[in-house]
Amino acid sequence: MSEGARRYKYLDILTTMFVVILLVSNLVAQKICMIGPFAVSGAVLLFPITYIFGDVFTEVYGFSASRRAIWLGTFGTVLLYLMGEMVIALPGAPGWNNQQAFKVVFGFLPRIQAASLIAFWAGDFANSYTMARMKLLTNGKWLWTRTVGSTVVGQGVDTTLVIVLTFAGKYPPLTLVNMIFTGYLLKVAYEVLATPLTYLVVGWLKASEHADAYDRNEDFNPFHMGRSDAESG
Repeated sequence: MSEGARRYKYLDILTTMFVVILLVSNLVAQKICMIGPFAVSGAVLLFPITYIFGDVFTEVYGFSASRRAIWLGTFGTVLLYLMGEMVIALPGAPGWNNQQAFKVVFGFLPRIQAASLIAFWAGDFANSYTMARMKLLTNGKWLWTRTVGSTVVGQGVDTTLVIVLTFAGKYPPLTLVNMIFTGYLLKVAYEVLATPLTYLVVGWLKASEHADAYDRNEDFNPFHMGRSDAESG
């Protein structure tokens, strides 16, 4: 049964959670935190969760559900950037003395904005595409191979793009490689450790929604806005 032929109980809730986590990740990304010996963006605590959501969307509801969530997240992020810049540009009221603090939180540099948005979009689509293709190749067996395999591909695309687009020209190539390698390992390790939780969520959703999508007839074009018919396993 296709996603468009029925309404799922939890899909809209999960999509909303996905977008909220993405937006919060953008807001906390500007703080550099120490996690053991690693200096990382605050987004590392939340952003990898969006890939877990991508796995869940693709595994349970199909690639089209993940595509819809990614585009909603993209539009939400663009709106966050635009509204942040607009409100920063408005003059503060007399007696309001927090303009600089507000600018620090909501003021995103255009290069970082573009890099983050492109990396998120490309990485999440790479993750979901890999997940869907691997499910067909494994005939729905060995979920862990798909969650780990899609993470390896998606986070590789995301981390490489965000580091190169943000810092190319500012740091030597070797430094960029070190930054990519460190961020990549942390994100992949995060999601590998979360595999048991992914199993629990996927199993519960499949039972609750009576859904187990196989994208045999899917149009994997990320710009295809229609709903494709994902077959149920």
